[in-house]
Amino acid sequence: MQSQKHPLSPAGGSMSPTLTSFHYGTPGSGKKVYIQGALHADEVPGMLVAQFLRTEFEALEAAGKIRGEIVLVPAANPIGLAQAIQGAPFGRFDLTTGINFNRAYKHVAEDLKKSLSGLLTDSAEANVALVRAHARDSVAAWVPSTDADTLKKTLLGLAIDADIVLDLHCDNEAVLHIYAGTPLAEAAAPLSAYLGAHALLLALEAGEEPFDEACSRLWWDLAAHFGPAFPLPPACMSVTVELRGEMDVAYDYARNDARALINYLTHVGVLDGTPDPMPAPLCAATPLEGVEPIAAPHAGVLVFLKALGDKVAAGDAIADLIDPVSGATTTLHTKVAGVFFARTAHRHLLRGMQVGKIAGPVAFRAGKLLSQ
Repeated sequence: MQSQKHPLSPAGGSMSPTLTSFHYGTPGSGKKVYIQGALHADEVPGMLVAQFLRTEFEALEAAGKIRGEIVLVPAANPIGLAQAIQGAPFGRFDLTTGINFNRAYKHVAEDLKKSLSGLLTDSAEANVALVRAHARDSVAAWVPSTDADTLKKTLLGLAIDADIVLDLHCDNEAVLHIYAGTPLAEAAAPLSAYLGAHALLLALEAGEEPFDEACSRLWWDLAAHFGPAFPLPPACMSVTVELRGEMDVAYDYARNDARALINYLTHVGVLDGTPDPMPAPLCAATPLEGVEPIAAPHAGVLVFLKALGDKVAAGDAIADLIDPVSGATTTLHTKVAGVFFARTAHRHLLRGMQVGKIAGPVAFRAGKLLSQ
């Protein structure tokens, strides 16, 4: 194992945040895997999972069982980890710019549409290697103007040429679920099964350039641009894994999640060995455009009537919202059938605040599909 330090602020800055990455295996000897935890720095479960993965990867490397390269970034956001507001950790948005740490990554496909012109061939393997080389160059050419952009450039530079990218997040309160690109549905299914995901949410473009899409969407965008004469497979299986809720930081969860990821990496041939039998999947893939976000129509005390992971029918009562002064109660109903997979941790809401989300099987939304 080798560790690398990546400074994020120029000399003379008021802060000196440094990103640390751990590298296992041998570059170029097989697939490259990139795993990071806590890009939103107040989403802690991924950092604990990474501790179990470090132990596993060190043992596997010592035994010569890593076929390729694994890059692990246990704490992907040292800037956010240093942020707090009145004693509360606050790592979702950069306090300097107000921008979400998981938005506004460079979409390198726009550069590559120009730089690859006339270079692609009828060999998918050669094209993949060429795209990865040009993608590395595109990220290297990104000139950041803030420490947060330097962080984004550094993370993307570590991941842009990977075969597999696992971005470990969590929701406010949730069952485990996964976001992936639509062309990755088949590739993501074993990961979903091993992790026991209750929802696998697919979109060609979720909007606002999150990290996982910065690594994966370039492939199908370039394939559409250059056409079938120049084969380009979706060569990066990049997903966002939501490890339940913010408070679900427990050894049992982390140990089991790490084991599931080891099984998945063994299943796809990155690690030598025999994976555990794949569990039956808990869900089928559904479109991100089919997620119904339920919002509070007025302020009030929130009482849930359904549990996370419940399957609901259209019209089911999901929660009551009670005016604490008048006692008037509004029952909130679902509009779609699906899985109740995420909800707020707050129990008093203001008008317009998010109550929860249902993963439905039929697309009906468009535009920006991710919450802020």
